[in-house]
Amino acid sequence: MKKHFLLFLLCLATNASLTAQETLRENNGEPTLVERLSNGEIKINSAEMNFQLFTSANAEFVGNELDGMNFKLNRVRLEIKGDVGKWLGYHYRQSFNKYSDPYSLDNLSSSLELAYVNLKARHNLNFTIGKQFVNFGGYEYYVNSIRVREFSEFNNLLTAYQAGISGNWQVNPDHELCFQIVNNRNGNDEDIYPTGLPEGTAKAKIPFMYTVNWNSYYLDKALQLRYATAVGQQTRKRYSYYFTCGNTYEKGPLLTYLDVMYTRQGIDQHGVVSRLPGTPHTAMNTEYLSIIGDVDYRVHPQWNVYVKGAYETARVYKSNGDFRKGMYRRSWNAQSSVEFFPFKQLDLFVFVLYTYRGVILEKAATRMGAIEPDTHRISLGLVYSIPVF
Repeated sequence: MKKHFLLFLLCLATNASLTAQETLRENNGEPTLVERLSNGEIKINSAEMNFQLFTSANAEFVGNELDGMNFKLNRVRLEIKGDVGKWLGYHYRQSFNKYSDPYSLDNLSSSLELAYVNLKARHNLNFTIGKQFVNFGGYEYYVNSIRVREFSEFNNLLTAYQAGISGNWQVNPDHELCFQIVNNRNGNDEDIYPTGLPEGTAKAKIPFMYTVNWNSYYLDKALQLRYATAVGQQTRKRYSYYFTCGNTYEKGPLLTYLDVMYTRQGIDQHGVVSRLPGTPHTAMNTEYLSIIGDVDYRVHPQWNVYVKGAYETARVYKSNGDFRKGMYRRSWNAQSSVEFFPFKQLDLFVFVLYTYRGVILEKAATRMGAIEPDTHRISLGLVYSIPVF
């Protein structure tokens, strides 16, 4: 039964994964390009490919009414990573759920999440060059997204992968500092602000984002802190600022975290406030706050339960155009899930998840014609990271 179940899952993986395995067997024993160019002095120390699948059947509700049911492949990704010699690493990850045409700024599709090399200058200093993870703080943001059933609205709106360069300094075994310069956007302003830039703004000539990230461990690594601050230029004289922090405690069967995510944006890059009017148009001077709490408990080696909640706000800190100063929107996201791990040696589990999202629109929003009902969802799904090689 177990063998048949595994064969069924592997058939879902796509022919590309099977072709890669066949090609690998055909070339087994043949020197790689790196080994040829270095006359055998440099060898590939490690290579890993995995296929990540997150799929679910969903029942969607608006208010108390059933809105529809569907099967959805929430995330499908192919990842390749490894090391060449002692000083060079690489990481490539492709998503099959995202827009595929290249953006104009970085000349890459958003479906290509990661494409970088890691240069290890010293035992405690390395540099990452290419499309990489933007170093914001927070556990929900940082953890592999294949393990997140439902993101908070704040993290769902962040552009998590950008082209650039970063340096990581391992100060000591328990403290790490990261410095990064990446693009603040992938494409043109029209791609980021669909309703156009506000009047009187001009595009930035250097649309970069600068991040500083501090990661630390305490209590024999049971307590982990991930704090970061960032500033990015949006247009001339308009900037976005971020302060993000994650506080995680993990020991034995317990994993719990509290994240605080805040941004102040000269132009509404998140777009939540801009979409509130009956006729959407781009707002300026917006602020977003998200507080995320989660408790995971492994009640049995094969069973995990978790509850998670997020409280989020959207406001305008300075009047502009039709947007008056004040609070516009508050929302709650509550989740509860039971997860079953049928095979000890496999990174596979099935889950049942209930998600609720409630929204309170303040007077400033309802005055502009905003309408946003509460929503519910019940999901039955499967998550599997399939090791190809």
